[in-house]
Amino acid sequence: MHLRRIDHSHFTTQRAYTFFVRQVRPVCFSVLAGLCLVAAQYAHSQEAQALPAANAAAPANTQPEEKVAVDFASTPVSAVAAEAIAAPPLESMSAGETVKPAKQPVESEILFEGLASYGNYKIFASSYDMKLFTAGVEYDRHSFGHFLGAQMDYVAEFLPFVLLDKPLSTSIFGTPDPSRAKNIRQYVPGVGFSPIGFRWQWRSKKTIKPYLEAKGGIIAFAQKVPSPEASYENFSLQSGTGIQVRMSERWGLRLGLFSDFHFSNAFVVPVNPGLDVMNANLAISYHLGRQAQ
Repeated sequence: MHLRRIDHSHFTTQRAYTFFVRQVRPVCFSVLAGLCLVAAQYAHSQEAQALPAANAAAPANTQPEEKVAVDFASTPVSAVAAEAIAAPPLESMSAGETVKPAKQPVESEILFEGLASYGNYKIFASSYDMKLFTAGVEYDRHSFGHFLGAQMDYVAEFLPFVLLDKPLSTSIFGTPDPSRAKNIRQYVPGVGFSPIGFRWQWRSKKTIKPYLEAKGGIIAFAQKVPSPEASYENFSLQSGTGIQVRMSERWGLRLGLFSDFHFSNAFVVPVNPGLDVMNANLAISYHLGRQAQ
């Protein structure tokens, strides 16, 4: 009986030990896993705090790789985001797709011009012994391709300064009145605008470029010209030829060797004397947009 009691107590102790081990082992594993997680979080926070200090203490003569990393870190977020938006994602592009180049602005130029007449003749007008002086701005835009080997441009012109030198007394046809005092001149100011025009320019990629142009519009004066029976407003038509010299990538010089300036009222009133003058013009051009190389 005694031995049986001892064996029973031994087995009871063994059973309690086994139960204790089975219950405590998961708890130990759970505690150990929690300690590992806490240690990892603590190490990560220490590393994040040490990174700014390391960047601040970095020497001035860093290697190119380190400098690139520091510059990238200091780049504004807006600039990085703008580049990311501008660049197409590589994943969305198929194998045969290519990136389209940016659209180039149309080649055009602005000319600051002046005109002076040196004589007049009778073709479509009856007036004579008059001279015309103008100054203004011309805009040329390469809009019509090429024709007969020449570059075709659209032309518009605005003349804020127009001055007509004429005899003080003229007949109804715009000729000097012989019954009045001679050699007395009169200067009549005006303004002009030509919204319709064309220019043909050869050798457009060379230094010396011959051209031929025509412009049409209206011209208005402070009094009725070229005779007292004419009108304040007249229709204008210009045609001319010359050369344009390329001085630099942006600037050029235009020499108008010969041009004709005609204006008349097209019989909006009963009398239409009109005027034709021969003139020469000089202009400084400034190129806009894409340049021909």
